[in-house]
Amino acid sequence: MTRVAAIDCGTNSIRLLVADADPVTGTLVDLDRRMTIVRLGQGVDRTGRLAPEALERTFAACREYAAAIKEHGVERIRFVATSASRDAENRAEFTAGVLDILGVEPEVISGEQEAEFSFTGATRELPGHEERLVVDIGGGSTEFVVGREHVEAARSVDIGCVRLTERHVRNDPPTAAELAAVRADVEAALDLAERTVPLRDARTLVGLAGSVTTVAGIALDLDAYDSGRIHHARISRERVAEIVRTLAEATHEERLAIPVMHPGRADVIVSGALVLLGVMERIGVSEVVVSEHDILDGIAWSMTG
Repeated sequence: MTRVAAIDCGTNSIRLLVADADPVTGTLVDLDRRMTIVRLGQGVDRTGRLAPEALERTFAACREYAAAIKEHGVERIRFVATSASRDAENRAEFTAGVLDILGVEPEVISGEQEAEFSFTGATRELPGHEERLVVDIGGGSTEFVVGREHVEAARSVDIGCVRLTERHVRNDPPTAAELAAVRADVEAALDLAERTVPLRDARTLVGLAGSVTTVAGIALDLDAYDSGRIHHARISRERVAEIVRTLAEATHEERLAIPVMHPGRADVIVSGALVLLGVMERIGVSEVVVSEHDILDGIAWSMTG
């Protein structure tokens, strides 16, 4: 058994998983799993650079994670950075800061590597061997991965809840024209993904990340966020469409009042939910299986080989 720390730094959030991994039994026992909204990708789509305040928020979270990693006596650490870091001209500043705080250099991985980690994390514990489509809706990008036990095809496209919101949404609540612009971007991205990934071949859709789990929490009418109830919940396409309509008509303050809504997600959840609905409509599935296990778990497993 190996005690590992996996860190996933995306466009909207940075997350930590400290776990004991046993490749012999195939078990991953969580010791500490946490998430901090840092909005590292603030303005990256427009400026091409990581903002100083976004870097400082991220470094502050890294300092908290470093303390937790030390407390747990971790043997191996892997820090993976995704969409915002790939896009930024000044990513060397980000790399140097992380190295100074955590003692490891962040790996700015490709969208295809991100897809591999997400697929492994999401499907390793699912029963059966049917064809699955794993969709990881991030802040800056969305990964589409098709496979059974292993990845057969994957594609990362530049649609995510933060990127789409910054591109198109100026009003609260969003106007019909703004929502249409978000949906048009989603449709174009799905066209791009389908060039290399057979999205419609999958029998099961598995949805990952905060936009999906938040929609699931709303669908389950939870009084507070409960990962145990959300993990492997099945949410119908009709219910997702209903939630999208409700979120799109609500103001920022009304979305903040939803019990499962993280304060850092209230301004971008409409775009994220629209991505999920667009995927479900495109491939014609009746439901999405929601997974709390994702790229973090895949990163953790990668340290056991």
